[in-house]
Amino acid sequence: MDLLNTLVEKGLRRELPTRDEALAVLATSDDELLDVVAAAGKVRRQWFGRRVKLNYLVNLKSGLCPEDCSYCSQRLGSKAEILKYTWLKPDEAKKAAAAGVAGGAKRVCLVASGRGPTDRDVDRVSQTIEAIKEQHEGVEVCACLGLLSEGQADRLRSAGADAYNHNLNTSEGTYGDITTTHTYADRVDTVQQAQAAGLSACSGLIAGMGEADADLVDVVFSLRELDPDSVPVNFLIPMEGTPLAKDWHLTPQRCLRILAMVRFVCPDVEVRLAGGREVHLRSMQPLALHLVNSIFLGDYLTSEGQSGRTDLDMIADAGFEVEGAATTTLPGHRAQTAGGCGSHEGGHAPCGDTAEIAPEPSEGLTARTDLVAIRRRGAGTDLAPNA
Repeated sequence: MDLLNTLVEKGLRRELPTRDEALAVLATSDDELLDVVAAAGKVRRQWFGRRVKLNYLVNLKSGLCPEDCSYCSQRLGSKAEILKYTWLKPDEAKKAAAAGVAGGAKRVCLVASGRGPTDRDVDRVSQTIEAIKEQHEGVEVCACLGLLSEGQADRLRSAGADAYNHNLNTSEGTYGDITTTHTYADRVDTVQQAQAAGLSACSGLIAGMGEADADLVDVVFSLRELDPDSVPVNFLIPMEGTPLAKDWHLTPQRCLRILAMVRFVCPDVEVRLAGGREVHLRSMQPLALHLVNSIFLGDYLTSEGQSGRTDLDMIADAGFEVEGAATTTLPGHRAQTAGGCGSHEGGHAPCGDTAEIAPEPSEGLTARTDLVAIRRRGAGTDLAPNA
C-alpha cells in the first residue's frame, strides 16, 4: 500500500503524517491489518529495537474521588465495587513497588485518586519517592496525582521523581462529554507544569468511549504537539457502576489499528500499552508488541491484569526482550532533552471540523463482563500482588 510506505518513510524521518493519513490507518480493513502492523513495526524497531519497557502501578490512594470522569471506577458517585483506602504509608508503598521491580519493572508509577494533591499530599508522596529510591537507586519513579498547583512539580522533582503522568484522555472537542468537574485545558496546563519543572512528561489517551476516528486523531495530534516522552494508550474497561459500563465499542483489530496510528504519529516516543489490553486485545496482545515498546506489568489501579509471569512469557515468546535498567529508553535525540518541552519536525496539522458518527458496537460484539475483574490484591490489601 502506498499509504503504508509513505507512513514508514515519514516515521523513520520523525515526520508528522497528515491528518488524512492518520485517519486512513484507522479506516483500513481487517484484510490489511497485518500489513499495517508490519509497517508500524518497522518504525517501532527503528527507534526502540525489540526492547519492551516494564512499568508497575502502585495505587497510593484508591476510590472516593470528587471528580466525575465517566470512565473511572473511582469517580464521584461510582457504584463499582472496588477497593477503597486512604494513603499508603511510605513503607507500604515501598513494599508494593519492590514487587514490581522484582518482576522486572524499570519504572514505578505512583498514582493517587483525587482532583489534585494538597501540599501535605506532595510531602507524603515525596517521602514515598525517597523511600523507593533509597531501596532501588536505579528505578524510575513517575507520579500521577491529578492537577498540579504552582510549585508542586518542582517539589516532586526535588524529591527524586523522574516523570509525571497526566493523560489528555480524549479530544478537546469531546472532553466536556466525559468530564465536567475540570477542563481539557486544566490537563494540558498540568503536563506543561511538569515539563517546565524538568520532569519527563507522560500523557496519553483512552480509546473506546464512543469517540469517532476524528476524535482519536485529534487527541493524538494534540499529544504530538504537547510532546510528552511517553504516551500510554488505554482501552476503556467498562466497569459496572460507571456511566460507561455498557460502552463496548472495541475489537482486537480496532485496538491494533489505534496503536499503529499512534506509532506513526509519535514514532520516536515511548508508546505504552496500558489498561484494557487483556480485555480487548485478548489473544492478539503479542501482535501489539510490534507497535508499542512499553507495557504495564501485572494489575492496574482497580482492575486485574495478567500475571507478571504471563507478561514476561508473552514478551519472550514473541521474540522481544525486557529493557534493562542500564538501557536508556528513548532514542538519543530525545533522551538529551527528556523532561523538557521539545518539538518535532512537521508541526501540528489543523484539526478541522470533520463530522463523523461515533461507531456503534458491531452486531456480534456483546459485553464480556467475565473479562473484567476487580483488583483484590496488592497495594492496600494483605494479599501479594501478581507481579
